[in-house]
Amino acid sequence: MNHRPGAFRWVVSLGVVALSLSLEMLFWLFSRRRSERITNKVLFFPSEVACVEHIFSPTLPHSHVCSLPHGVDTSFSRLLRYILSACYSLDLCLFSFSNMDLSRAVLLLHSRGVTIRVLTDKVYSAISGSQIGVLRKAGICVRCDASAVHMHHKFAVVDGRMLITGSLNWTLTAVQSNMENIIITEEPDLVQPFVKEFCRLWGLNDPAQYLSSKK
Repeated sequence: MNHRPGAFRWVVSLGVVALSLSLEMLFWLFSRRRSERITNKVLFFPSEVACVEHIFSPTLPHSHVCSLPHGVDTSFSRLLRYILSACYSLDLCLFSFSNMDLSRAVLLLHSRGVTIRVLTDKVYSAISGSQIGVLRKAGICVRCDASAVHMHHKFAVVDGRMLITGSLNWTLTAVQSNMENIIITEEPDLVQPFVKEFCRLWGLNDPAQYLSSKK
């Protein structure tokens, strides 16, 4: 009878240790599964030049009309797929936008009913080859920075959940000729600050606000 309290405490201690280990294991499994679900990718450029027609029209054969290599997975084709994964919104904050395939992707999303907002640099939006006029003509809302400071950002937010950012300007030269990088992430701690900054800049560069300050 004298040993029973000690034995009971020993059993309780073992139970506490086992519970602690079980909770740690569950937390580890949960964290691992969460990290497996979240997209975290890095793309490097220049990208290999390959046909991307199948990305825009996956059900149509294009091999007979396109002389570029087919069936090649490139950094640029992956970038297009991430952009085209947007279901309801795409926010773009770009310094220079002249790449026609990226413009096609944005226009395709617009035709699907995806809400698109574009913030860009007012000087580079007017250069030869810029796609900003094409986007505006299609009815996409575009705002240029109203200050003398360049809008030098290069990021996109897909559906408020995925961030695409890096050194890459949305130009043909950047994609095919420059040493560039892009990070694609769904980590909320990284995505949300960009969401907040886009909203701040969007409001700051509201043309109505700018015109009212001129009166």
